[in-house]
Amino acid sequence: MQKVRPKKALGQHFLTDESIARRIAATLREVSDLPVLEVGPGMGMLTHCLLDEGLDVRVAEIDTESVEYLRREYPALASEGRIIEGDFLRMDLAEAIPGAPKISVIGNYPYNISSQIFFHILDYRDTVACCSGMLQREVAERIAAPAGCKARGILSVLIQAWYDVEYLFTVSEHVFNPPPKVKSGVIRLRRNGLDRLNCDERLFKTVVKTTFGQRRKMLRNTVRMLLPAGAALPDSEMLQMRPEDLTVDQFIQLTNLIEAAQKS
Repeated sequence: MQKVRPKKALGQHFLTDESIARRIAATLREVSDLPVLEVGPGMGMLTHCLLDEGLDVRVAEIDTESVEYLRREYPALASEGRIIEGDFLRMDLAEAIPGAPKISVIGNYPYNISSQIFFHILDYRDTVACCSGMLQREVAERIAAPAGCKARGILSVLIQAWYDVEYLFTVSEHVFNPPPKVKSGVIRLRRNGLDRLNCDERLFKTVVKTTFGQRRKMLRNTVRMLLPAGAALPDSEMLQMRPEDLTVDQFIQLTNLIEAAQKS
């Protein structure tokens, strides 16, 4: 059977080790039996393992060559309309699997858009109850980074506000075609059950993005950017810290302090 040619423009690195694919598939089966949307299945290495796990699987693929391959190799998926051709980043995840109010998402995510994928998932946090998969190790570590870790950033805080995050294991670059130049990491996200944050959520996002935009500065310097001219800084020891040192709860507290200062 003719293979699919990996395309650099799509960030394709096809996993060739089935044992790794089975470990990734098991990360969902261990915690959820929800319908699964796989992102970027390529030639179906992970798809095969998900089906073996007994999961209800749909796949989303933008590469037309991969779509044709999947239709040939997985005729049952094709005949049931479970192969979705299109750009995951443009999909309405609430409608991706008809009749399923909650879903899981999984994939061997393209390195070049992995952050965008997780921001998209975050936009559909009320639909995506669980998410796991493989991405560039540096990005995986950033998403899972706890307070006090230098890897912590915007994506860490925004995702951890809504999901419990686990870094599960590292994958060698030598089990892909073509091999990437970096190692990969496998993570799992599980919805934490919060319906809303105890703050203005739009301002929370602004505070996180603004403070990490000047991550080397103490918060007292960046918080001034969010206040009207002449407004007094909030009285808090947090302002002596840098953004990577704050927990999600502390960012919520900081957001409330800034909102009060804006209104005073």
